[in-house]
Amino acid sequence: MLTFTNPSALLALLGLLVPLAIHLWNRRPGREVAVGSLRWLAAGANRRLRNLRLEQLWLLLLRAALLAVLAGAVAGPAWRQPQPAGRGQVLISPELAGQNVLAAVRPRLDSLRRRGYALRWLRQGLPLVSAASWRADSLGQPMADNVGASDAALYWPRIQLAADTFTGQPLYVLTSARMATMQGTHRPLPPNVTWQTLPLPAETTWLQAAAGTADSLSLLVGRSTERQTTFNTTRVARPQMGQIVTVPGSSSLRYKLNNSSLQPLAVPADSGQAQPAVPVQRAALRVWVYAPPAYAAEARYLRAALRAASAGLPGALALTVAATLPSSPAGADWLFWLPVAPVPAAWRAQVPRGLHLWQAPASPGTPDTTLLVAPGLAAELPATNWLRAPLATPIGMEALWTDAQGRPVLTRQALGQGAIYQAATRLNPTWSTLADNPALPALLLDILQPTPAGAALARIQAHDQRRLDAGQLPAPKRGATSLVIPPAFRLLDLRPWLVLLAGLLLALERWLASRRGASPSLSPA
Repeated sequence: MLTFTNPSALLALLGLLVPLAIHLWNRRPGREVAVGSLRWLAAGANRRLRNLRLEQLWLLLLRAALLAVLAGAVAGPAWRQPQPAGRGQVLISPELAGQNVLAAVRPRLDSLRRRGYALRWLRQGLPLVSAASWRADSLGQPMADNVGASDAALYWPRIQLAADTFTGQPLYVLTSARMATMQGTHRPLPPNVTWQTLPLPAETTWLQAAAGTADSLSLLVGRSTERQTTFNTTRVARPQMGQIVTVPGSSSLRYKLNNSSLQPLAVPADSGQAQPAVPVQRAALRVWVYAPPAYAAEARYLRAALRAASAGLPGALALTVAATLPSSPAGADWLFWLPVAPVPAAWRAQVPRGLHLWQAPASPGTPDTTLLVAPGLAAELPATNWLRAPLATPIGMEALWTDAQGRPVLTRQALGQGAIYQAATRLNPTWSTLADNPALPALLLDILQPTPAGAALARIQAHDQRRLDAGQLPAPKRGATSLVIPPAFRLLDLRPWLVLLAGLLLALERWLASRRGASPSLSPA
């Protein structure tokens, strides 16, 4: 069946009126006739003007055909040929491997395999599930295929890619409903996709981070359910090198202390994958708040908020609030500089080496009432700024907090291993309501302990059991094996052939026009 990819281009067929007009009005000169009197000349000319007739009909038809072929080529003609639907595909997410959750759907999967469906992993390349792995899973043994959940965040777009790859084939998809596996744009899926979610273990626990002193270890333990992910800090006695560390409250989390990391001994019972080693960080985060007597009130608010935020740190918080600076800039991880006076050059030079410097406004604020906008600041706990100081905008500056007008309130400029944080407001009731806001400790914790990245982020994503609401997923279809699949078609592009035909018509038209032009004119008798 003939179809057009750009049917609106067929309006170019109106150009057929052009050669018709040319042939009607561009007439050849008439014959020269010798007459003895001019009395009949005017009447004969009028009869010729009233009797417009088409001449050179073949040349007209060639030119019209040439325009029609070019218009058809622009419209993108294609021949639509139906193709028989191939066999179906079963796509299994790697996170279901070895979890003993496929037993509930194994009868259906075996039925689909007998009907010719192929079992594939929903991972890069969509590889086939080997027969050995399928037999091992049916016996409750680990699968032979090297699968894992490291790329589980791309399931939705991969299902769309599979639908485009296996056009016209029914797809039966098995995944979990974990939020970590549903990242990406959720575009509507084609009707040949049946998506079923299977429940994974409802709760997982893991060791997220560790910090140690000479006699103890501080362990940050994560716990994730289908509703939320939480973290708790617990302290254990530091074992000798090579000895076992058991996380309190979780007999499955057992580690061996090796050098500066905790090596997992076994796969936890509630996790289907091995856990990587967890590095042991420095025991305490050293924070120094420099507050001369004129800034003692502001320092009290900041000290209370920092102590509350320390509950979320993997290690202890070594907090010092003083009117003097430490003897060496290397003695602090953080320096909160509250006075208006400039920061000494020795401390600024320490920033690329790992110091994080917080600078309060260096000038008196001007009245400017606006709301504060920051991640973690809930709508029911608004913070209002009364005064505002100007902020510089150096290259590489990142706005962490803004106001309701989009202007930066707290900026961060990374320099080497450290960073400079510049604030446009103060933690003082005369400047803003942020000092009394219950969300201030959480805001400071996000700064002291930035969003996890790299291996730390991978640990959270691997154990995140939060699930999407059922209304956000495609509704499961009943009778997945009897889907009505729209027929598949293959389009044969006809444009190259039309372009070739247009070239032949143009050559023929030029030859015919030159032949007509070379014809001798009739001479008088």
